[in-house]
Parts: sequence; structure tokens; C-alpha cells
Amino acid sequence: MSQTSLKQKKKNEPGMRYSKESLDAEKRKDPDKNGARLSTQGSQELPVPNTDSRGYIVRNQWSRTSRSPSTGAPSVDEPRSRNTVVKAPNSSATSRTSSASPSHHETSPPPPSSEKPSLQQTPQTRPNTQLDSQPPTPPEHEPSSKRTSKMYGGSEPWSLRDTREPRDLQLRDYAHSCDSRELIPKTPREYPRPSPTEWKPYVQRRLQYGTSVDMDQECLSEIQQQQQQQQQQQLRRQQIEEDEIDEAYWASVSMLYEKIPSCARPRPPKPKHAITIAVSSRALFNMVDDRKIYEEEGLEKYMEYQLTNENVILTPGPAFRFVKALQHVNARLRDLYPEEQDLFDIVLMTNNHAQVGVRLINSVNHYGLLIDRFCLTGGKSPIGYLKAYLTNLYLSADSEKVQEAIKEGIASATMFAGAKDMAYCDTQLRVAFDGDAVLFSDESEHIAKDHGLDKFFQHETLFENKPLAQGPLKSFLEDLGKLQKKFYAKDERLLCPIRTYLVTARSAASSGARVLKTLRRWGLEIDEALFLAGAPKGPILVKIRPHIFFDDQMFHIESAQKFGTITAHVPYGIAQKRN
Repeated sequence: MSQTSLKQKKKNEPGMRYSKESLDAEKRKDPDKNGARLSTQGSQELPVPNTDSRGYIVRNQWSRTSRSPSTGAPSVDEPRSRNTVVKAPNSSATSRTSSASPSHHETSPPPPSSEKPSLQQTPQTRPNTQLDSQPPTPPEHEPSSKRTSKMYGGSEPWSLRDTREPRDLQLRDYAHSCDSRELIPKTPREYPRPSPTEWKPYVQRRLQYGTSVDMDQECLSEIQQQQQQQQQQQLRRQQIEEDEIDEAYWASVSMLYEKIPSCARPRPPKPKHAITIAVSSRALFNMVDDRKIYEEEGLEKYMEYQLTNENVILTPGPAFRFVKALQHVNARLRDLYPEEQDLFDIVLMTNNHAQVGVRLINSVNHYGLLIDRFCLTGGKSPIGYLKAYLTNLYLSADSEKVQEAIKEGIASATMFAGAKDMAYCDTQLRVAFDGDAVLFSDESEHIAKDHGLDKFFQHETLFENKPLAQGPLKSFLEDLGKLQKKFYAKDERLLCPIRTYLVTARSAASSGARVLKTLRRWGLEIDEALFLAGAPKGPILVKIRPHIFFDDQMFHIESAQKFGTITAHVPYGIAQKRN
């Protein structure tokens, strides 16, 4: 026996034993059939039986009676050896067997038992050897890479294979490959990779897939739907809890504000309906010391002083009580007419720098003055803004600015404080007027100054029925009369918060008739008319205690000041030329 046969014998020892036992069994069953004796000592090689994936023998589709013409019967005279060597099928035979149709194995009849098995296998067919019941030797396990390479040994790429073999054929090929795995040369196989897809940015790829919001609810499982419902319920509970917390917070805040006394600030009236009173800072507050610093040390020191003392509250000035009385009238009017717009509107008009405004604001708020509009001109004269503010009356401590305002046709007066304190009425605005050159024109003053009192009395008697021309304060008296009629309409004549006075040096018997008839022709009513016939006005004004007294002559202003009356000088008429 050659060395090659011995190596194959050792290598395929399990298959050899398997073939010997099957041949001995055939000999015992049919010892004399065909007169042929099989020898196990020859050099004839027997094929390995073909099995399926479950270990059962698969019979050959060709019987001995219907053998292919190319396959002849084995010859008895061929040399045989005692030990039969089983030859493993090559790879070409395995592939041809695996490509056969599985229907042939099921429909082909088994070969007759009287015939002997074939001893030689042709390249076209591979006969199967019948076994009793002993299963074949199980295949040894190999790494998954080898097994995979056997299962998917096709030449085409996976993505280009249109058809696949049936599962039974794949399993049968796998069994044959396991039996003959050691005889097949192990060569690495390269698999073609599929072509990479075209790269697209995330924004474009995201549009191809729907989000969780767009997901159809029917496609979700019941568990996911339950989870979403639970999350929604939890969000609702959290929202309800937050709403309850907010409601409790605002309820506590509202209770806190209910306990605080009301400090509602009324809204200022519209300028086109309001009676605008422009007041300078030196008329509203006492700024005598501040004025001295400005005149002696200059503007920079004055501003530095104001910034340093901006939290120091200024003391009341000559127009302070008048402004407080105006606010009381507004309050009474709002009680009777909640939507009333014909109210007094106070504007702080000053040539102070804007940085000084902080101290003025602090002082206004400290005293509770309802002054919402400020005009800080920074050293420039504010007279140009009076008409823009629709000013009805301008009060200032600077006589030059007052004269400029009168020339512009605006009722103006220079404020002077009283020499001593006087008790003023807080529930009623009291305003006292002089007659000539204040409410009326200076026509009669010209006659008295040029021709004396006798000519004056004759002139007034002659023109008794002729109304006097209007003076600079006539429009302000009209504004006061208009507001008085609002109280009269509510039957509040005796309780009216406005009271006007005419305090004149005229004589009632000789020149008083013309004054009263002029007021009547104007449609104005004066509450009290006091004809003094040249007597001093100071003692009378002490009894009246007006919040402001308007006069055109300074000796009457000085007389009233001595008694503590707050006066306002109107620089208008012939008396100013003589002075």
C-alpha cells in the first residue's frame, strides 16, 4: 500500500470504519448474489454516503437499472484491496450535487435490495451507500468566518442576488461542506462591499422622517399611549398647582393692598380743557438763600449746592398756599363731576438746570402737591414755553419775566410773601383783585394821573353805562366764574370752594356804578365788592385773608405785605411808567 493511501486512511479513519461495516452487512444479507465478492483488502475507494441536514441518508437519483449510459457497471476483475479507502468528494462534485432539484430525492424510488452497491463513482454522478441506522459522524465545529464563507460562496454581491436557494438545499450544502472541509483548500474570500449611500446633511435627512409629534397615534402601542396620557395628566396637574399658587399669591397681595390706605393719584386734565397755572420754583418754594449763592458764587457753585442738598426739602414760598387751594377746588369738582376736565393744572416753570429738578421733585412729593408737568430751561427764559403750555396765569418771583409774559398777552404777576404769618382758609380758594389796570384797563388811571380826581369822577359819571376795557387779569376771573357756575348748578352756592373779591380804591358813589355795570356786561359775578375810596387796603385784606391779592401799584402791595397778606404785583398800565 502506498504512503498516500496510508495518509488518507489515517485521515479518514472514521469514514473507513463506517464503509466496512456497511459492506459486511451487505455480504451477510446476499452472500451469493451476482457471484461477486467484495474484498476489503483491495485498493478500491468507496464514496462517503450523502446525507441531509438531519443526518438521514439521501438516496441517489439514479438506480442501477436506469444508469446513465456514461456510467458502466463495475467490473469484477478490477483489483481490490483488503482495506477500502474512502475518497472525499471534491468541491466540483459537491457543487453539482447541491444544485440538483430537491424534488428528485423525494420522487425517485429506492434501489432494489438485491443489487449490490456501486464500487466506482463517475465524475457525473455520486452514488449513495445505504446505511442501516447509524448516523454519520457529526462535523467538527469551525470558526464562524469559515462557516459563513461556505454558506455564502456565491460570486455575486449580496445586494445584487435576485434569488435565493431553498433552505433545505442550503442546509444540505452546509452538511456536505462540513464533511469535506479539510480537503478543500482554505483560501480567503473577498466580498464586494455595497456602494456607500450619498451623504446628506442632517437637516435634509430629518425631513424624511416624521417627528414624535407627527407620529400617528394608531401606530403607537398601548404602553406608549398610556405613557403619553400619564405625561399629559402630570403636566395638567402641574399647571393646576401653579395656577393655584398664583391665585393664592395674588389673593394675599390684594388683601395687603386693601389694608393700605388709598393713595390714588388723580390723572391730570387735558391741557385744552384745563386752567393752566404756571408757577416758578422761587414762587412755589422759598429759595432766597439759593439765589444768593447763584448771584455771589456763580452757576457752578449753585448747581453743586443743589446736588449736594437734593434730599433737603425746600420750605414753602409765596405761591404755596395758593397752589394748595387750587388742588382743593379740583378735589371738590371731581366729587361732583367724576369725569370733569375743566380743572386747574399746575405746571412748574423755571429756568433752573435739569439736575436741580431732583430736589424740586422731592419737595413737591413731600408736600403732596399734584404737579406732574415740569419745565426746566437750564438758564434760558421760560416765557417762550408759556403759550405752548396754554398758560392762563403765570406767577413768578422775577419781575422782568412777568413783564415779558404780559407783553406776550399772558396774565402774569410777581409774587411777594407776607411779612408775618397769617391763618388761611383750607376749604375755600379766596382771590382778591384790584380794579383798574388789573381787571379793567388803565383808561381811568390815565385821567386821574393827568387831570386829577375831580376830572376822574366827572369822566366816570359821564361814561357810567359804557363798559370799561378789559385788563390783564380779566381772563383769570372768567375762569374762576366758569368753575363757580358748576357748583351753582349742583346747588352749592353757599358751599362753593371759590370766592372772589374786588378790593378797589374807587368811591362807590362817584365811580362804583360803572365798575359793577362792566362786570354785569361781561357776564361775571363778583362775590364781594369793597370800595375803599382811597383808604389803605391792608387792614381789609387781613379780614379777608385771601390766598392771593392782585394789584398794579406797589404802595398797595407793600401795605398789604405788612399785615401778612400774600400779594401779586401786576406790572401793567400807566402807574408802571411813573414808578
